[in-house]
Amino acid sequence: MQTCRLNDFLKVLEPWLDRDYIRKVVLTNQDHLLFFFTDGGQKAYHIDDCTKAQLKNILADIREKGIPIEKTQ
Repeated sequence: MQTCRLNDFLKVLEPWLDRDYIRKVVLTNQDHLLFFFTDGGQKAYHIDDCTKAQLKNILADIREKGIPIEKTQ
């Protein structure tokens, strides 16, 4: 799992959202984001300076791009 700051994460995320590269995103109970890519790869992120509201906005942007989001129980 990669730990990063919010601004760094957003820079990484932006090009992925402009392509059909992300198959789905899973939000874990610990607020980790798991990205599953169309090529079969996956990557896990923990954003260490992100509030719940900021995380909610990130997920809303991802959802607006038509990418499914799942939450683990």
